[in-house]
Amino acid sequence: MNNNITGNIRILLAEDDINLGFLLVDFLESNAFEVKLYRDGLSAARAFDKGRYDFCILDVMLPEMNGFELAEEIRKRDKNVPVIFLTARSMKEDKIKGFRTGADDYITKPFDEEELLCRIEAILSRAGKADPDDEDRYRIGRYIFDPLNLTLKHGNTAQRLTIKESRILCLLCRCKNKLVKRDDIMVDVWGESDYYIGRSLDVFISKIRSYLKDDPAIQITTIPTRGYILEEKQ
Repeated sequence: MNNNITGNIRILLAEDDINLGFLLVDFLESNAFEVKLYRDGLSAARAFDKGRYDFCILDVMLPEMNGFELAEEIRKRDKNVPVIFLTARSMKEDKIKGFRTGADDYITKPFDEEELLCRIEAILSRAGKADPDDEDRYRIGRYIFDPLNLTLKHGNTAQRLTIKESRILCLLCRCKNKLVKRDDIMVDVWGESDYYIGRSLDVFISKIRSYLKDDPAIQITTIPTRGYILEEKQ
C-alpha cells in the first residue's frame, strides 16, 4: 500500500472481542497505521473526545455504548472522520441504520483482513488523504488510467471508458494485486447484486481486459464465485 496514504493515519478501533482486536491492531500496524484499541463504546467515545483520530473502525455490539451510539457521538465532534462498522449482524435494517448514522462502509464478520485494508484505502483516497500528485490517475503497467476524464492511455493512444467501466477499473486499481469481491463491485457500481447484474459485470470485465491486452504484464484474474484481482507482474 502507498505509504503516502497510510503514513501518520491514526485509527480508533472499538472492538470488544479482544482476540480479534489484537489481530486487527497487529495487521493494521504492519501496514503503517497507528492504532488504538478500546473494548467498549464509552471509553472509545472519551478517547475520541480527547485525542486526534483520522479513521474509526467500530464494532456494532459493544458494551456500555453500542457502535451506532458511538458513531453518533463521534459525528457530533467530527462530521467528516471516516467510519467503518464491523458486525456479525447482516440484516438489511442494521446496514441502513449504520449508513444513516454516517458510516462510510459496513463489513459483516467474518471478513478478510485484506478486504478491510482495501476498503480503508479507498475511503482515505476519497477523503483526500492520498498524495495529491497521485490521487487523480493510476499507472497500470504501460497504461495511465485517468478516472476523472474516463481515459485509459497507452503510448499515443487513448481509450475512452464508460462511467461503469471507469468505476470498475478504479475499484480494481485501488486494490491492485488483491482480491476485489464480485458483490462489492456490483453494489458499488449498480447499487445491488443479483444474477443478472453479475452477468453484466462479467461483460464489463471482458471489455476492460481487452483494453489492457497490449501489456502482457497486466491481467485481470477471475477467482470463481469470489471476485477479481488486477495483477501486475514484475
